[in-house]
Parts: sequence; C-alpha cells; structure tokens
Amino acid sequence: MAKVDIELVQMILQRADLDARKISQIMEDLKFESKQKDSDAEKTPPVKKQFVIVVNDPYGKIGDTGFEYQGWVVQIPEDDAPTDAVNRIHKGVYDFNITPKGRRMPIKTVAEACEFCPQKLYKEHNVWVKTKEPVLVLLSNGKIPRESAGE
Repeated sequence: MAKVDIELVQMILQRADLDARKISQIMEDLKFESKQKDSDAEKTPPVKKQFVIVVNDPYGKIGDTGFEYQGWVVQIPEDDAPTDAVNRIHKGVYDFNITPKGRRMPIKTVAEACEFCPQKLYKEHNVWVKTKEPVLVLLSNGKIPRESAGE
C-alpha cells in the first residue's frame, strides 16, 4: 500500500468542499491510525533460539549398542538450559489434557505430544516442536577416518 503524507490528504479534502468539522474528524482518525501503526511496528525482537533433540529412550539403554533411537527436534530460547525442553513439553501436554478434547483423548507419551498437541500450547511455554514425526538418531565417535597413503 502506498504511503501518503497527511498534509496532502488534508489539502485534497479541503479542495473537495467538505465541511470543516468533517475534515477535522477525518484528519484525527488518520493521525490516530498512523500512531497505532507506529506503535505496532515497535514490537519486541524475536527470541533467539537453540535446537535440542529430545531422544526417546523407553528402556533406559541409550549407552548399549544395537538399538535404534528416535527423537524429535525442538527449539527453546537460547539462554535457557536444554534440560528444560522436556519439562516444557510436559507443561504443554498438561495444558492440552485439561481441555475438553484432551479429556476425551489424553496425550500419554512424548511421541503423541510431538505429533498431536497444538503448537500454540507449546508457544506459551517457549518451546517449538520442529519435527512431528520422529527422526532416527545415529551414534558417532566424532572422528572422520583418514585414507591411508597406500590406497
């Protein structure tokens, strides 16, 4: 939308032979709306976030080998501890479970929480679930193998 100077609008309204009271009322409305628009533009900056992977370990065997693990990627504010992510998901699920829909079909697992719980409930607790479907988590020793000189 094009931006027009308020004085230019006032001059055009005066040329249109409108009543002085009507012109002043329109000008007051325009000034009020422009102030509202300026105050809306002065919003707080978005929260810087960090990614956290919540891993599903139902048997407590994350150190053992031979198991496939799945997890969900979530975001929390950058200044918060990553250990708070699961607690925030629990709080969002609690808020869902007290609603009428939550009482009919309560969420009982983290998998259900990430897949079915509405994002607006998580946003209230500063957690954003990025993957509704679980992703596989692979273990790595953190090293890249080097090719030998003979090969």
